[in-house]
Amino acid sequence: MKNMKALPAIVLLTAALQAEKKIEPFRPAAIETYASKQTNQGLTVAAVAYDDADEAKAAFGKLHPYEHGVLPVLVLFKNEGAKTLNLEHARFQYLGPGSRKLDETPAEDISRLKGPGRPRYNPTPLPTTIPGMRRNKNPLQNPVIIERAFAAKMLPPGETAYGFLYYQTGHSRSARLYITGITEAQTSQELFYIEVPLGAQ
Repeated sequence: MKNMKALPAIVLLTAALQAEKKIEPFRPAAIETYASKQTNQGLTVAAVAYDDADEAKAAFGKLHPYEHGVLPVLVLFKNEGAKTLNLEHARFQYLGPGSRKLDETPAEDISRLKGPGRPRYNPTPLPTTIPGMRRNKNPLQNPVIIERAFAAKMLPPGETAYGFLYYQTGHSRSARLYITGITEAQTSQELFYIEVPLGAQ
């Protein structure tokens, strides 16, 4: 009988633990409030590099990807034109000093990384991992990485979209986000490239 009476408490505890694991939604500020943005043919794009721990906390909670060799870059779109835009084949490259280009790492590949390692491009030293962290646990195996990733394929007139891109690099304040491959959905005509500075919010 004692076990039967304890059952509701166990159920409530399980439900509470599941609720704690739930990923809270992330909503950035309005695109107009960001200092780093560019407008091209009715499309406004803003971008921010999340190399700061306090900034990262709002988006990733206890996980700070940059401490583990991954630089998250928040990208925001607002289509103020009259045509739907196709983002499916857009290419997002990190341009460091000397205009050296680095492709993003797909969100689904992040969980397979093993710490900072040696990224292909590293203009500044990567931060070290937290002292005392277990080596057998990969903090990047966190569903929040995929949950926050940029995934928009189409952007109708008047709509906005946002999400994170991930790069295996240290961050330079002179870096830029270089975007190509955005087309008009109906005509497949490609828009001009867009460059957004990553040195300020």
